[in-house]
Amino acid sequence: MEQINKVKSISIWIFVVPFIAVNTCLILITQFHGLFPNNEDIIHHTIPYFDGGASISRTARPYPSWLIFKPAMFLTSFLLVKYWLFNKRIILFFNNNHKNINKIIYFGIASAIALTVHSIFLGIKFDNEYYKLFRRVIMLMFIIFEIVAQAYLVATLYSLKNKLSEYINKTFLTLKLCLVSILILVALISIPIISLPGDNFLGFNLKFFKHGLEWNYFIGVITFYLLTFFMWKKTN
Repeated sequence: MEQINKVKSISIWIFVVPFIAVNTCLILITQFHGLFPNNEDIIHHTIPYFDGGASISRTARPYPSWLIFKPAMFLTSFLLVKYWLFNKRIILFFNNNHKNINKIIYFGIASAIALTVHSIFLGIKFDNEYYKLFRRVIMLMFIIFEIVAQAYLVATLYSLKNKLSEYINKTFLTLKLCLVSILILVALISIPIISLPGDNFLGFNLKFFKHGLEWNYFIGVITFYLLTFFMWKKTN
């Protein structure tokens, strides 16, 4: 099926583009300080995956980091829309009336739109609490929509796994199920914690926890698409 080959090729780019963009921004802001005109934008000695020393937005919003980050996120959003639409066609081919099709498309495309909106407003400074809340809500919506879309897609593929047996590697489908389950579990545990006001709770620094969680959760979300690349078998 041509649609399978398209999903396979798009999925690897959905992993590669944001991974390279985000980590390039991190390397620039921590290692190439001469590129940043404002000293307050510079970050020293952090590997945020481990120490939570900076958030993703903190590394991506200063100039010139946003010149890399924003185009990469716009491209990723476009690829996400194509990804979900191609998956819809695959599901329709094997079951033209599956109950999850509309949910997959709604949440998948909504996540892409939320990512686009977040990228547009990243770096725009506006000293207003409602504006800051708006940005947080948009980012939260992206995460929720993305995870829900991934969960529905995995559930749908599992329901069709017998029909898909010659097209997929079931081991990677199982890995996708495990990954989505972990992402949902981590979200349910973490959301009440990161929603706490302030950066300290019982002597524990929530700021570093939030940042470290953000970087590692980002890797988890895009790894879903890397597994998609390995799950589908190339078809003639």
